[in-house]
Amino acid sequence: MSQTMKPITAAAKLGVYLPATPEEFQRSALTRDELDALRADPPQWLVELRRTGPFPRDVVAQKLGISRTGLARAGVGEALDAEQIGALLADPPEWLVRERHTQAKVLAEKQRLRDRRED
Repeated sequence: MSQTMKPITAAAKLGVYLPATPEEFQRSALTRDELDALRADPPQWLVELRRTGPFPRDVVAQKLGISRTGLARAGVGEALDAEQIGALLADPPEWLVRERHTQAKVLAEKQRLRDRRED
């Protein structure tokens, strides 16, 4: 028998915000095969959620080019949709500029450490 995963786990693996998914998805456990089928041939609701959101925090952070911790420091606790993310990127508030700078420094340091280990 195939193991099932909770809806929150399936939503995370699909990169979608669980409360924005259909009620049936939120109430159902999925098998790995069912998850693979959703990935291979996504229904319209999944296509739309991936395109417009709202997006979970990790996806929001990635789209903004900052860390999830940076979102928390900025007080962004709710899921954002594509329009809200677009508005932030078009006219970045001071917190976003600061967090993007912080993220760039963190990534540069990680790369520096990787390069040092390779030498």
